[in-house]
Amino acid sequence: MNLTNIGTIREIMARHGFNFSKGLGQNFIINPEICPKIAENGNAREGFGIIEIGTGIGVLTAELAKRAKKVVAVEIDTRLMPVLDETLAEFDNIKIINQDAMKTDLHKIIAEEFGGLRVAVCANLPYYITSPVIMRILEDRLPLESVTVMVQKEAGQRLCAEVGTREAGAITVGVNYYGTARRLFDVSRGNVMPAPKVDASVI
Repeated sequence: MNLTNIGTIREIMARHGFNFSKGLGQNFIINPEICPKIAENGNAREGFGIIEIGTGIGVLTAELAKRAKKVVAVEIDTRLMPVLDETLAEFDNIKIINQDAMKTDLHKIIAEEFGGLRVAVCANLPYYITSPVIMRILEDRLPLESVTVMVQKEAGQRLCAEVGTREAGAITVGVNYYGTARRLFDVSRGNVMPAPKVDASVI
């Protein structure tokens, strides 16, 4: 199933009566080259368990599952559960948790789902919760190898800025306290559906 094909996406959405939620910041990636690149940059490989936050219709989820030992995806939108049952049916190494990532016990997920595996977070984050999710992950001091996320380009510049420069903000200081952020590549707005008003960066 080609989950980056606009026709396929529309067909799946129509079959399940699904519409994009602006409030949940839903944008699905439609360029087939992007999700494999995010997965490969995000430590999705043998010996790794991956936590994904926000699944969309499962485009990135599928690429993570092809490469990693196990994927646990946290998705707040109950309407996507039957969609994901269809789009991810071929995989037996994915667990979907229908919860708000800001209220989910990620320490518990790591302990219960990823025994003996190294763990990383890899996600296409809804823009409206970028900073709260990143700070939650960092402040929880989760045993992670890396956090690889697609975010609004401006947010990516702020996250990767040098402390003390004009681009920096409170989030820059917070991220620098826990680790080092770097921009991997940019994603123009035409690569996602519906197209947002801004471009994105993977950091």
